[in-house]
Amino acid sequence: MYFQYYVYILECSDKSYYTGITNDLSKRIEEHQAGVKRDAYTYKRRPVELKFHQEFNDVLQAIYFEKKIKRWTRAKKKALIEGDWDLLQVLAECRNATHYKYKPGREEE
Repeated sequence: MYFQYYVYILECSDKSYYTGITNDLSKRIEEHQAGVKRDAYTYKRRPVELKFHQEFNDVLQAIYFEKKIKRWTRAKKKALIEGDWDLLQVLAECRNATHYKYKPGREEE
């Protein structure tokens, strides 16, 4: 059997972002809106709005991408949602440039 997998970002009523993965996007969005899981992040933050989704043929790639996005800052998620690839690149470089190896006063090893 052939499945499509989706990594998605929802914007919640409190303007926070929720990132998830599913193989049935429309059903999953309906579940978020209905509050199927009472202990879920989105339950008290409804209504939610789908802001981004990416389709994958390989579940492992989808899982990897979801985990990657979950570690991103709000600014990076917003750049992805808006398709602002230049800003996304700048934000990625900025994080690398502030890595501990690049902090002022750190001596070369």
